[in-house]
Amino acid sequence: MPSFDIVSEIDRHEFTNAVDQANREVANRFDFKGTGAEFALTDNDISLKAQVEFQLDQMFDILANKFAKRSLDIRCLERLDPQIAGNEARQQVKVKVGIDQDLARRLVKTIKQSKLKVQAAIQGDQVRVTGKKRDDLQATIALVKDEKIDHPLQFVNFRD
Repeated sequence: MPSFDIVSEIDRHEFTNAVDQANREVANRFDFKGTGAEFALTDNDISLKAQVEFQLDQMFDILANKFAKRSLDIRCLERLDPQIAGNEARQQVKVKVGIDQDLARRLVKTIKQSKLKVQAAIQGDQVRVTGKKRDDLQATIALVKDEKIDHPLQFVNFRD
């Protein structure tokens, strides 16, 4: 039976390269010289450190630009509130990876309401869609793409 998976992943290599390029640009820009502004990368978080909140906004714009140049979806970035203490401002940026349960239920409900002859099942942090015809699966992909979802989705493992 033909099937495909709906996932939300990010290319880790391109992700680390984008953060490294943003770090290099901040280090070389005249308006950030001597401020100690930097990006720090952990598993699924990026920490921004600067002197004032305005610089954090500029740094996020640089990061978003680097993501766009590397064909990474910037909808996977979620900015948290900045913490300002003395002459240092910090901000965490979470990277959304995987489909959470609420979004998965919403996708399954949308697919079932469409009356297409496919079945959708939640499998961990992805949704598997199976059907008898390839055309039905392609119509399902088009349906999910048309939905207004503020989360980057990819369609992988299309098997005939």
